[in-house]
Amino acid sequence: MGSLGLSEGSFGQFQYPIARRDESVVDDYHGIKVADPYRWLEDADAEEVKKFVQKQVTLTESVLEKCDTRSKLHKQITKLFDHPRYTVPFKRGNKYFYFHNTGLQAQNVLYMQVCQEQHLIKIVISVCNFFYPSNWIQDGLDGEPEVLLDPNTLSEDGTVSLKALSVSEDAKYLGYGLSSSGSDWVTIKVRRVEDKTGELDSLSWIKFSEISWTHDSKGFFYSRYPVPKDGENLDSGIETSVNVNHELYYHFLGTNQSEDILCWSDPENPKHMFSGRVTDDGKYLLLYIDEGCGPVNKLYHCDMSALPKGLEGFRERNGPLPFVKLIDQFDAQYLTVANDDSSFTFLTNKDAPKYKLVRVDLKEPSKWIDVIPEDEKDVLESACAVNGNQMIVSYLSDVKYVLQVRDLKTGSMLHKLPIDIGTVYGISARREDSMVFIGFTSFLTPGIIYQCNLRVEFPEMNIFREINVPGFDRSDFKINQVFVQSKDGTKIPMFIVGKKDINLDGSHPCLLYGYGGFNVSLTPSFSVSRIVLARHLGAFFCIANIRGGGEYGEEWHKAGALSKKQTCFNDFISAAEYLISSGYTQPKKLCIEGGSNGGLLVGACINQRPELFGCALAHVGVMDMLRFHKFTIGHAWTCDFGCSDKEEEFQWLIKYSPLHNVRRPWETHPGGQSQYPSTMLLTADHDDRVVPLHSLKMLAVSSLPIIVILVSTCLNIHLHSYLLKFLTHILSSLISQDSRFACSFQTMQYVLCTSLQNSPQTNPIIGRIECKAGHGCGRPTYKLIDEAADRYSFMAKVLGATWIE
Repeated sequence: MGSLGLSEGSFGQFQYPIARRDESVVDDYHGIKVADPYRWLEDADAEEVKKFVQKQVTLTESVLEKCDTRSKLHKQITKLFDHPRYTVPFKRGNKYFYFHNTGLQAQNVLYMQVCQEQHLIKIVISVCNFFYPSNWIQDGLDGEPEVLLDPNTLSEDGTVSLKALSVSEDAKYLGYGLSSSGSDWVTIKVRRVEDKTGELDSLSWIKFSEISWTHDSKGFFYSRYPVPKDGENLDSGIETSVNVNHELYYHFLGTNQSEDILCWSDPENPKHMFSGRVTDDGKYLLLYIDEGCGPVNKLYHCDMSALPKGLEGFRERNGPLPFVKLIDQFDAQYLTVANDDSSFTFLTNKDAPKYKLVRVDLKEPSKWIDVIPEDEKDVLESACAVNGNQMIVSYLSDVKYVLQVRDLKTGSMLHKLPIDIGTVYGISARREDSMVFIGFTSFLTPGIIYQCNLRVEFPEMNIFREINVPGFDRSDFKINQVFVQSKDGTKIPMFIVGKKDINLDGSHPCLLYGYGGFNVSLTPSFSVSRIVLARHLGAFFCIANIRGGGEYGEEWHKAGALSKKQTCFNDFISAAEYLISSGYTQPKKLCIEGGSNGGLLVGACINQRPELFGCALAHVGVMDMLRFHKFTIGHAWTCDFGCSDKEEEFQWLIKYSPLHNVRRPWETHPGGQSQYPSTMLLTADHDDRVVPLHSLKMLAVSSLPIIVILVSTCLNIHLHSYLLKFLTHILSSLISQDSRFACSFQTMQYVLCTSLQNSPQTNPIIGRIECKAGHGCGRPTYKLIDEAADRYSFMAKVLGATWIE
């Protein structure tokens, strides 16, 4: 398909940028030739790519200027965003730490407060609570809050963000990772908590790492990649080279990074990733080993108390540490909940797709016992050891959270903690803490931080902080959960949120969001921009809990992975059909949205059922399913997608890869002939996870439905439009019979021509390319607002939504 043409629809006439086709780039996949004419777009540093990107930016801005709700959306989203926000506080030593944003600050600010509960006060509180069993006396944040670290001072435009954070056990030091422009690359720094001054320590080449302090506060464990070869600009966040040979290190404070101890590496398995975590008692170092993003890991342990000279003894020999293998197969997930010396409690999906709690003594590693067996219906989401020998566990029941207090030793139920329908997004406490902080949100609840005192006989959920959005009234809206029948008869949960008392006559705009991958569950959460859509555009917004996610455990996840990935698209399409058949909306009023794996979801669905949607918003999507594993951390996704290097898995991928299944508008789809919906592909220049080339190559291909000239590989003959359509029909028939022809079809040269004004594709296909931003994390507030206003004003324009004051 070509790359230059005029389109004239609801946005008037505009011209697509030129995208050169290089027909010499052809790959052989197990005997099948597949052209990749836009391979040159993979080189982000090339001047030709930069010019292409700039032209796309110019085109997109010209389209957005015609969206009459853009300024109104920006104003209203900004207005509702301007409210104080807090995170759940956590405790180290005698201090509490939490993040706070006054409203429109680019980045959240890290605060600390001295805990007023000292030893004598503890005794007084214990006595008072014995005689007056209530929560009236609480330890906590009574002192004056102090700013410990303000990321807004680290850059003029707010694009430097915190990505990793850890406070030493004695609350003497803060270790934190800084990311620039949203990149996954992190530089770790250290700051003294007491006087808020920075140490000289600075660690680089870090990605996908925790910071875990030893209890003597002499240093911490972290993970990194090897120093790049000379000339590689690896720290920029715009590279695409594959990330391999992850390593675990220990850093002693006050020393150069070159002196750090290499604790673990595995050159024979270069794609494995490592994470080191010190247990709460400070005795053990646990090594978590991952091969991808799936819920499986290996688990080794090292008894640091048994090292003859401690970690200092490894400075000269430079590791590795003497780890003992507890779990050495990638057959299940194991997450530590607590340990009493060598007796460990784990959350696992081993022989339990909905998860369970188990216990093993490291001295008898073959003897495992169940503490909390797998539930028949609900998914055991998390377990947090608190108050000595208790734990707070959370279950997911039909995509709604349930909280319980249980006995850590026996697993027996002690209390149920009442919460509304929504999401528990954080439980903050450790084994020695009796005061627990719990973060909660829902579609109509901006955020509540509960405080629960487990000292009392009957613990209650008391509101510690509640986030309020000025001008938002939850009573104006209604939430409905439905269960949609998918293609194979499976019931798929979906939340539908909109204003009360709206007639279901199919006239309303509707936003349908999905993900469906990597065991990720989409649970209820508050969104300022979606509330603005419901209030001012009269829209419904819907969350489809399709398979591939973790809403019903590992079986639900596997039902939408690998050879069964098409199930995700079927579920999402069924959700869209339900919204139409039930009167919520109609195809021309329906917009679908998703990010990352959800961007792939959107890309696949507009290929398969373009007539079903009026608009599509695909954020940072994985679009090239044949080459994703060759860039940065893409190899970690093969656990869910498979890999084109294997013939069987190539056959799965080629059938739905968005880049390789773009159809002409005049081809026949299941719903009849149809053009693509108006589509916005969103990416960012520093996204070094799903690198921008996915969206750029999709853009270059997706502008091609405007094609009106076919240039033969042998003859440069201008063909009349009816002959073009005839040949396309013949080729389309061949494609439907043999997928190999689809590959050869892509090798032809197509050039857009301005001579035919009646092209079947008049809906715009544009790209929004954000500068100094990454995959999503760390994006400053103003960029979040700008992007929301842009994409939803585009949606409003193409769906014909009118503004409601």
